[in-house]
Amino acid sequence: MRITDVEAIVVGVPPPHFGGRYWIFVRLTTDTGVRGIGEIYGVPFHPSVVEAMVADIAERSVIGADPFQVERLWRQVYSRGFTQRPDASVVAVLAGIETACFDIMGKETGRPVHDLLGGRVRDAVRSYTYIYPAPGEDEAVYTDAGLAAGRAAHYAGLGFTAVKFDPLAWYSSLDPRQPASRTVAEVARYVGAVRDAVGDGVDLLIGTHGQMTPSGAIRLARAIEGFDPLWLEEPVPPEMPEQMALVARATSIPIATGERLATKYEFARVLECRAAAIVQMAVGRVGGILESKKIAAAAETHYVDIAPHLYAGPVEAAANLHLAAATPNFLIQESIETMNGFAAEILRRPLQWDSGFLVVPDEPGLGVELDDDAVARHPYEGRLLHLEMGDREEWSRP
Repeated sequence: MRITDVEAIVVGVPPPHFGGRYWIFVRLTTDTGVRGIGEIYGVPFHPSVVEAMVADIAERSVIGADPFQVERLWRQVYSRGFTQRPDASVVAVLAGIETACFDIMGKETGRPVHDLLGGRVRDAVRSYTYIYPAPGEDEAVYTDAGLAAGRAAHYAGLGFTAVKFDPLAWYSSLDPRQPASRTVAEVARYVGAVRDAVGDGVDLLIGTHGQMTPSGAIRLARAIEGFDPLWLEEPVPPEMPEQMALVARATSIPIATGERLATKYEFARVLECRAAAIVQMAVGRVGGILESKKIAAAAETHYVDIAPHLYAGPVEAAANLHLAAATPNFLIQESIETMNGFAAEILRRPLQWDSGFLVVPDEPGLGVELDDDAVARHPYEGRLLHLEMGDREEWSRP
């Protein structure tokens, strides 16, 4: 079996853009007619540039390759141009291709991907959602504690047993910084309002985005420790896990990190520094399914849990489910609400969510297929990237 075609597929996500402004998929076809799908996440270039990257990597390393030989293919692409280091752009494209190879392997063998990862240890995967605005509402929920509390109660009523939110609200290219006393007090009020709304039956996941210095993060953590969050996510930027470790040592709140990291090598620094109790690889950025499984195994030896990140489309979500199903030290899976809406519209058969859990697909491969007609109706015509960072001087509105 050989790969004969590689296709990049860009989909524009309609408003309110939950999961990003666009999703980038990659589809491989073999000489036996088997097709596999993967997803590329977080490349800091316009999708048209990513399409060119996919075409170049495909021409040089993928066309003619055996999709079962993922280790060989991975090393060839990872080392291209004499780089052989965690380049987030190359590794993200590689992640999409590698995931598609696993989809092909599953279809060819008639087994779901989790069977190729050692077999599942759970049938359903506990999930959480970010607190998103209600239909027709604006982004005030990200700064208004009362609105956030109401939305959190709504999600709890659906069956979620955990919700995530960023009470700092704004991240900036000028981060990290020291939060003002007023900001710390506002964050404490916000977290307290959400805790009051959902009680002790729902875990609170504080989803900061590297906005603080270590000392600032420690001050903020001490202000919210009494609300017993399940984690404080990426309290400082991801580039220096040694600094994140200072926060981890100074608070009882477990530290989580990983959505912006690429490959096992960057996660190795996190584990060696004891910077986090929970690692959050994004399969579509970190290097793919097998790379994620290696990171999970390394984390297991440190008694560190995994909670795969998801701010992308339903193909990465499906890959996450197979990884979670086959990983003993899995904690919880991010979901875009209940994976309904547009994430369901572009699949032939949507992923299933039930009472706070995502159901693990049991069909061969990833168990998801794009609806090409639905995809064709949603091209991406914008110029903005998946996420953009401004240069705000303050997180909190006056």
